[in-house]
Amino acid sequence: MSNRSTVSPSTLPIELREEGVLVEYLDGRETFYHGVPEAVEGSVRTRPGTVVQVLVTDPSETEGVLTYVNDRNTHDDILEDTGVGRVLLGPNEQTELFPGVTARTDGYAVIIDADPEVARGRVFVFAEDELAEASYEITK
Repeated sequence: MSNRSTVSPSTLPIELREEGVLVEYLDGRETFYHGVPEAVEGSVRTRPGTVVQVLVTDPSETEGVLTYVNDRNTHDDILEDTGVGRVLLGPNEQTELFPGVTARTDGYAVIIDADPEVARGRVFVFAEDELAEASYEITK
């Protein structure tokens, strides 16, 4: 039996700071994404094997939902305890993460498409692998 499945995200407190983005999990722990996200229009394409996390804020920019895309390492119970969601996609599949935000794959590369006006908030994509970390904000 697999302990890796789709998990719905919960609304989490966030802080947008000059030096990065802070997310507080439901269990009280925090994570901090360092650096000012690079502004990109419309979509972000990540390399195969990259850990992809998508944060969509509410209009007040004090809350948001965080979803991992194709994370196969984190156990379902941990995601549920923290409030982080997860979607698992096969090659050439897609799903809506949030109104106005879609995750899709091109082979094993993950692509996040977003329209912040439809999402009614800001859309951030955090991508990391063994070699590098990157953060993006998808703008119209």
